[in-house]
Amino acid sequence: MRKSISPLHFVSAIILSIGASNAHASAFQLIEQNASGLGNGYAGSAAIADNASTIFFNPAGMTRLPGVNISAGATAISTSFKFSNNGSTGPGGLPLGSNTGGDAGSLGVIPNAYISWQLNPDWFVGLGVNAPFGLATSYNKSWIGRYQSTSFSIETINVNPSIAYKVNDRLSLGAGVNWQHLDADYRRNLPAAGLIAQLPNGLPPNLFQQYAGQLAASPDMNARAELKGDAWGWNLGLLYQVTDDTRIGVSYRSKMKYNLSGTTTLSTIPGLFAGKLPGKVDNSADVTLPDTAIFSIVHDLNSKWQLLGDVSWTGWSSIPSLDINNGALGEDSLKLKFRDTWRVALGVNYQFNQRWQFKTGIAYDQTPIPNSSLRPTSLPDSDRIIASIGAQYRFNERTTIDVGYAHLFFHSSINNSTDPKKGTVSGDLQTSADMLGVQMSYRF
Repeated sequence: MRKSISPLHFVSAIILSIGASNAHASAFQLIEQNASGLGNGYAGSAAIADNASTIFFNPAGMTRLPGVNISAGATAISTSFKFSNNGSTGPGGLPLGSNTGGDAGSLGVIPNAYISWQLNPDWFVGLGVNAPFGLATSYNKSWIGRYQSTSFSIETINVNPSIAYKVNDRLSLGAGVNWQHLDADYRRNLPAAGLIAQLPNGLPPNLFQQYAGQLAASPDMNARAELKGDAWGWNLGLLYQVTDDTRIGVSYRSKMKYNLSGTTTLSTIPGLFAGKLPGKVDNSADVTLPDTAIFSIVHDLNSKWQLLGDVSWTGWSSIPSLDINNGALGEDSLKLKFRDTWRVALGVNYQFNQRWQFKTGIAYDQTPIPNSSLRPTSLPDSDRIIASIGAQYRFNERTTIDVGYAHLFFHSSINNSTDPKKGTVSGDLQTSADMLGVQMSYRF
């Protein structure tokens, strides 16, 4: 007799594969938590509730999913950041050379998996696993901006058990708890003379002056800060059927407060000072990732056409700076002054026939970076326009597959001199970003 596979066994396998994939994406906040919404630019994200991925955008949407529903997929993000120099200067007049860093972009994959379960006519439970935040930039090690950053990456994994209650035929409520893990890796170059002069217990002035020339001629040291930590948060959602053709969704995700710790490694220390500088020290940093709120609307114009809208807010002002305490090596501070941001999206679905649905959308997304003087080399972000298309194919009443594609239009310039010890990076960035997602959904 053929042995059946329960939905819990199935989703457990998906979750384990996500945890082992170690994917990291090329943005800080990742809205790409399914492929079904990618084709619309995530318009209507908190109100559409057409598969189990609603757990991320609005857990109240589970009340629209009878039985057991599983949804899993991945979105590939390809970014390109090419720097063009316009008057960058090194710390203390150090020469920078002409290396503009190559392409600091990358190709990353964001996986996701969700399961929802109807317990009875009114109560639903679910579980989502995804990556809400991510970042990756990597320049050539000897590039002009090497004293600000050579590479920077953030990886997160979020586990989100949820519950929903159907109050009546029109109103549903949902809530969830979030456990999140974060790994960060920040690398940059340090000029030997500059760092040793700043050490609180550094060399006596007469000895430093004696070897100043040798220090200035020494190659850069390489600093790498690795940090990790866990945080807890929560989310709430409401879904309301205004009319038979129109429904709205409202959702909120809390801040995530991290106390990160790890190690900072200093390598290529000049031989003259071997043993006088620590090669590895413990480090720490506190950071609060932002809260978010979404208001969405979905309207069935007729049996063929569906209109979607979305307004979302992100509380990025929770990150005024990134301060890493490196023990005996001192503090490394990245001044950011992030501002709160808004995102607006509009989308359309067209039901071509019983099997095929076609999607399109457009969105405007603000950057949290106030201006070019505060734009870090590690995050060459700016306001952007997102244009997207997608399609859904229904194999039968239980199984669908979604494919979505989006292109981001944006341009960045930088004139960052917030820390004299890291020099001034000034120039333009030729930028591009493309996203392609695939998602399979199944109802037991």
